Amino acid sequence: MRTLIKNALKSETAKDPITLKGWVRTRRDNKDFSFIELNDGTSLANIQCIADAGIPGYDDIAKMSTGAAIGITGKLVESPGKGQKWEIHATSLELIGEAPTDYPLQKKGHTPEFLRSISHLRPRANLYGAVFRMRSRLAQAVHRFFDERDFTYVHTPVITASDCEGAGEMFRVTTLDPTCGGASATASPKTKAQKPADDFFNKPTYLTVSGQLEGEAFATALSNIYTFGPTFRAENSNTTRHANEFWMIEPEMAFCDLEGDMDLAEEFVKYLVQDTLENNEGDLEIFNKFVDKGLIERLKHVAENPFQRVTYTEAVELLLKSGKKFEYPVEWGVNLQSEHERWLTEEHFKCPTTVYNYPKSVKPFYMRTNDDGKTVTAMDLLVPGIGEIVGGAQREERMDVLQANMKEHNLSEEDYWWYMDLRKYGTCPHAGFGMGFERMLMFVTGMKNIRDVIPFARTPGSCEF
Repeated sequence: MRTLIKNALKSETAKDPITLKGWVRTRRDNKDFSFIELNDGTSLANIQCIADAGIPGYDDIAKMSTGAAIGITGKLVESPGKGQKWEIHATSLELIGEAPTDYPLQKKGHTPEFLRSISHLRPRANLYGAVFRMRSRLAQAVHRFFDERDFTYVHTPVITASDCEGAGEMFRVTTLDPTCGGASATASPKTKAQKPADDFFNKPTYLTVSGQLEGEAFATALSNIYTFGPTFRAENSNTTRHANEFWMIEPEMAFCDLEGDMDLAEEFVKYLVQDTLENNEGDLEIFNKFVDKGLIERLKHVAENPFQRVTYTEAVELLLKSGKKFEYPVEWGVNLQSEHERWLTEEHFKCPTTVYNYPKSVKPFYMRTNDDGKTVTAMDLLVPGIGEIVGGAQREERMDVLQANMKEHNLSEEDYWWYMDLRKYGTCPHAGFGMGFERMLMFVTGMKNIRDVIPFARTPGSCEF
């Protein structure tokens, strides 16, 4: 039976026999034996194997080059070498899959740009293997957090007819023939159908930008729910913080206000950071050493210290008084940019900060209007190095106010009839937020580009894999 390398390295006792399978990282040959460094992706660390000439399978040793898939059976014994507790003394070798000399992941270092061009192979690189193990563990931590607090997990649709953000930056889903420009005289009856009513769902449909609206429907039935799934934005934005396909975590809570929403968001971030520190020690070391030398200390600071809160108006005043020249000028009524968010968290407060009560004019229609008529119960949780990592709000539960907001945003009540029903039948205060999963992953790994924390990034002009 195969043993995973991570389990072999954690073994309390020697084992005989033991079988490992994985990919060769390096091989060094002497006259009568070979050293093989083997990795199977389950841990950052390799295990060293010593194979004597003459054992079964040794005739293929020359083919067991970097990248080759092999099997090793032997004895797990204490290693005399520094930095490793165990090694394998092989009794047999098996060549499973060769890797020719053009295998692109050699021992030398590679740039992130090059590794993105071979996204199908980059998980085999030490750094990216650590990234994607971290991604898996962080996803499990997300589910644990909400399960421990009695939230119900809801799968919201990927295909939708509702635009949550009202920005119109959505990917159209259609089965209409794109080559047919209309009902021409020469077109067949089949290709003449070009109206939205003739499409698959009899109306325009899109890839979802958020599961929030559907989440609200379930929160007003089940109290506390969360979604966790892929979302899509048709933004032509080629930055290190944006991707066209990404994952969102979106809790919604009935009978909850803005204060409760901010409390949960801050608790959630702290939980994920603490979980990372407790369960990813090995992989964190590579990020701390090669990506961000202050990463571990910064995460400890986040986990152990309170966050700050400031109103949008107060934040603008601080930015105006900072004396710092920003690329995007600061004035009341504009959206805060990444540079403003980072100044607040990195230079002023020096910790994660929640900004709340934003101008109504820069936020979507569904956010609850405050008594001043100028601001809404919106909040953004900002973290050092990233900026916004959570965006949320108390939702507008008053039917008449919601109707007025939709009119201001030129939205049709007919298109949102079911959303209005949630206010018609048993309306209640409720709130929620969205966390970009990849941005959270960037924060706990120190990685600077969102393309490096997604297995196969979807960005403008890039859909190779």
